[in-house]
Amino acid sequence: MKYLIVGLGNIGDEYADTRHNIGFIVADALALSLKAGFSSDRHASVAKGKLKGRSITIIKPTTFMNLSGKAIRFWMNKEKIPPENILVIADDLALPLGTLRMRKRGSDGGHNGLISIIETLQTIDFSRLRVGIGNDFAKGYQVDYVLGRWTKEEEKVLIPRIETAVEMIQSFVLQGVDRAMNLYNS
Repeated sequence: MKYLIVGLGNIGDEYADTRHNIGFIVADALALSLKAGFSSDRHASVAKGKLKGRSITIIKPTTFMNLSGKAIRFWMNKEKIPPENILVIADDLALPLGTLRMRKRGSDGGHNGLISIIETLQTIDFSRLRVGIGNDFAKGYQVDYVLGRWTKEEEKVLIPRIETAVEMIQSFVLQGVDRAMNLYNS
């Protein structure tokens, strides 16, 4: 069994540790748990690991958020991974800070990375792990908020949730999306 785990974010120091890059942060934590290191490859930074006999390819697209679908399509084809074994990790303004929600399918919710993936793959049938980043911003300042860095207070809430996100991904790989949703979505 092969799985593709995709952390969404933007490359470059100016985007490191921003709310929009929570997908990269969770992907890094997952790779660390599997003792897998990232290397630069086509359209993505890639890490490969094993979890109880299952092969996991973790990617952080280097195509920038708005073209994430290109990287996912390349790696799912290269590794011959079906859409049902793909999990995309993305930030979500609609969820309170630190809330974790796994879904089997769904809309893009206005998220540019998910828009790209849905358009490129021509399906909404792939799992996603949405990480709540809250929406504590004034009208008209959504971009500044999403691309802003975490506050110390936000980090205190978020850091333990990253560990839970890794557990959710492991459950997705070992037990399937339905079981992971039942165990972790509240």
